[in-house]
Amino acid sequence: MKAVVVEKYGDPDVLTLVDIPEPHAGQGEVRIRVYAAAVNPADRMFRAGDLDARLTSDVPRPLRPGMDVAGVIDQVGVGTDTNLQCGDRVMAMVNPIDKSGGAYAEYVVLPAAQVVRAPADTDHVHAATVPMSGLTARRALDLLALPAGSWVAVTGAAGAVGGYAVELARVDGLHVIADAAPKDTELVRMLGAEVVIERGDGVAQRIRQALPQGVDAAIDAAVLGWQIEPAIRPGGQLAVVRRAGQPGVAPLSGRADLYVRDVRVPDYQLANDKLSQLSALAEQGRISMRVADVFDASRAADAHHRLEAGGVRGRLVLTF
Repeated sequence: MKAVVVEKYGDPDVLTLVDIPEPHAGQGEVRIRVYAAAVNPADRMFRAGDLDARLTSDVPRPLRPGMDVAGVIDQVGVGTDTNLQCGDRVMAMVNPIDKSGGAYAEYVVLPAAQVVRAPADTDHVHAATVPMSGLTARRALDLLALPAGSWVAVTGAAGAVGGYAVELARVDGLHVIADAAPKDTELVRMLGAEVVIERGDGVAQRIRQALPQGVDAAIDAAVLGWQIEPAIRPGGQLAVVRRAGQPGVAPLSGRADLYVRDVRVPDYQLANDKLSQLSALAEQGRISMRVADVFDASRAADAHHRLEAGGVRGRLVLTF
């Protein structure tokens, strides 16, 4: 099968399309014929070697990135307890440091519990944008567990995770204040933010001007760290999607009256109910499936260059 692999860590040009043996589904597993795989910031970290210390001998070599797949079930392992069948259109979040390897391949074998039916009446490219970003936002909101009517701030609201955080917060009955560049203001409003303030330096102060009491919580998809903390009321919460110490992540202040929630999307890797809910919401049009651009798998390096240039709205997607 064709797969996009990383044989040495480095810039986007280390990504190469190669032939590797195809996997087969065992008991408890299904195999997906992958037609689309979204490109995420985490894929860049994997490609650059930032996750090297977490790799075990079970991870297939050569290494391949990718956390989102959409495609069709073409094998169900003998004795697998699942209602999925060959021919079903599906989507899944993939963990590239698992024995499955990453999503950038024509075939991926996963536990059946990790896979759900894709939203009806959509294509593989759009379905591939949902799992990782949607589950990250869902996990953040579940950790915060805010009662309906609470105010939550979302940074990076025009991005994939931030956009889902806005939409899912509204599904949960929360009020949302979010940041945006001037060119993204209307987009963020359409996603459901009731108040939109300009992004950049001083964002917390602008949130306080709009809501003098402060917000009950913030989901920091833009990884602003300490810069967003003044917007949160005493005793409030901060959901952190990437912790300090990782590339491009601002540190936290250590404020004693702030509860910090670490969002680890692998915690929802087997949360079939959560991903099924996201599929249903996408099918109903209550969350968006935003595609920025589509690249053939042979152009994975171009897609990563585009991602690193910044300003992508929606997901870049590789097709196989």
